[in-house]
Amino acid sequence: MSGAERAVPDAFGAVSGYVFSALVLTSVSPSGLLLQLAGLCAGAVVTGAAVGSVLRRIPRFSTPADRVTLLRAILVALCAVLAVPQLFTGRRTDLFLPLLGAAAFLLDGLDGVVARRTGTSSAAGARFDSATDAALVLVLSVGAAPVAGPWTPAIGAMYYAFVAAGLLRPQLRAVLPASASRKAIGAFQPFALLIALLPGVPALAAGLVPALALGLLAVSFTRDVVQLERLHRAGLREVPAGIS
Repeated sequence: MSGAERAVPDAFGAVSGYVFSALVLTSVSPSGLLLQLAGLCAGAVVTGAAVGSVLRRIPRFSTPADRVTLLRAILVALCAVLAVPQLFTGRRTDLFLPLLGAAAFLLDGLDGVVARRTGTSSAAGARFDSATDAALVLVLSVGAAPVAGPWTPAIGAMYYAFVAAGLLRPQLRAVLPASASRKAIGAFQPFALLIALLPGVPALAAGLVPALALGLLAVSFTRDVVQLERLHRAGLREVPAGIS
């Protein structure tokens, strides 16, 4: 079956996998019905965004790497099913949330390896991977709020604030040169939140580690914004006078 023929079956499989797994997970949740529904809806949003990322492509296609990313998206969606009720009840979900989050975190990078080995790397796949990474951080930051502090969702929201800023200032949507420190700081975000979510972690560590992650993330995004603005101004100076 070709990549184009795989897109719809892969999307259907992702939706089916989420619905089945989410219902099983909800059946063992101690949360009330309304909070369970809120969690299911949050997970459905994550799954819908992932599936839409595949189905909106023109021409439509799905690769082996995309299937790995879809699996990660389902894990993130299941984290959302648990994280949203936890935000309101303040009760930990034992090991379910950190285990699912750790699985999604550890699978990060596998889709890139699969893409390179199968010769199916694409810009669309890279964007899909980045969006899944961002969703994982957002969901974990929501789940960590009752444990580390109500400020933790700022960690997950920062990526989306940057994307929103790009709608107002197009130069912020430019591609930056690769940066090892940016990648390291990005990888530290889910790791720090997972540390906070682990049962038995001292309250001081559960707050300090995500706080360090937030500080590093703020520095990274600030540096990126400054660099993009400088590149934009440098590009304007290079345009000959009278040319628009």
